[in-house]
Amino acid sequence: MHDYLVIGGGIVGIATALKILERQPDADLVVLEKAPSLATHQTGHNSGVIHVGIYYEPGSLKAELCRKGAEATKEFAATHDIPVDVCGKLLVATNELERQRLDALTERARINRIDTDYLDTAELRRREPQINGVAALLVHSTGIIDYRLVTEKMAEQIEKAGGRIHTSVEVDCIRETTDAVHVRAGDRQWSARRLVVCGGLQADRLARLAGVRTNTAIVPFRGEYYRLPEHLKGLVQHLVYPVPDPDLPFLGVHLSPTIDGGITVGPNAVLGLAREGYRKFSICPRDLADLARFPGIWRLAKSYVGIGAREMRNSLWKRGYLQECRKYCPSLILEDLLPQEVGIRAQAIRKDGTLLHDFLIEQTTRSVHVLNAPSPAATSALPIGDMIADIVLGA
Repeated sequence: MHDYLVIGGGIVGIATALKILERQPDADLVVLEKAPSLATHQTGHNSGVIHVGIYYEPGSLKAELCRKGAEATKEFAATHDIPVDVCGKLLVATNELERQRLDALTERARINRIDTDYLDTAELRRREPQINGVAALLVHSTGIIDYRLVTEKMAEQIEKAGGRIHTSVEVDCIRETTDAVHVRAGDRQWSARRLVVCGGLQADRLARLAGVRTNTAIVPFRGEYYRLPEHLKGLVQHLVYPVPDPDLPFLGVHLSPTIDGGITVGPNAVLGLAREGYRKFSICPRDLADLARFPGIWRLAKSYVGIGAREMRNSLWKRGYLQECRKYCPSLILEDLLPQEVGIRAQAIRKDGTLLHDFLIEQTTRSVHVLNAPSPAATSALPIGDMIADIVLGA
């Protein structure tokens, strides 16, 4: 009988396991991961940005965890010699409407205790000669990092503390009794006093397996990226984002310097037909059937039919994708968009079609389920782990 069992080897699951062991160094803890290695899905397929929470509703869990997470991520990286570049982020307004939205973001930044500078056209051009805009907001403390490397370093700390991590373990049964939770994966079994499930793209299925009643389902959205060629490595010095449209669920295509010295462009947001299918046009019959049966996806589609059509067009038509980038970086040409791995975002949606934008955690007597961990979950992983450890340990 183990003390704690954690399902999920992404950064949230690994951070949670680490935080439990920091509180109880002698605990018997096991992590189970479906993939052959850790950080295989969302953790290893993102822009690598250390967010600071400028977009999020003041007082929301997302805003608070992101602010704490940015600090904790940088501290963890410094302690373990993980490269970080606090390059800053520019939110670029390209018209008067977006300039007005910058004003609202400036006020939100003030409430969320985020250090920013408002830049006029001349100052924007001085800082980023290749970027066009009527104004910009510079978020100083935004940075870049490799979250796969962060996860691997956390895993090392877990194993040093006596925890065990098993990969290539696909859980197919979770049964809770009065004194334990029993987990099966094929012919292998584990029992523990407490279970934590950080299942990411499979979070809803694992919750149902454990008997959790929820009106949400995970819907996969493909985030398709491109990478700029070697000769454009110095094109921008900051992360460059469009000003977000408050009526849209995702942030839009941005330019992101990466910690390895490159620059990525993206992502867009296209409905995925396979939760773990990264190749273009990937289809998983089970995932497709689940989507078709889920009423929330049809209601969501009605609300965002125009946006969905535009994102699909840009996915299929590279020139349309380029137009999104050229709104603020007009020097880019079609040949600059080189292939790059896609990411798949696990987006929780309610049956009524509502997108869940904040973290969602459900509990049974002996288990805790992270049912929604949207961006900035990677940034926020350490304080999320603290929060879950509080729940599990009864703090």
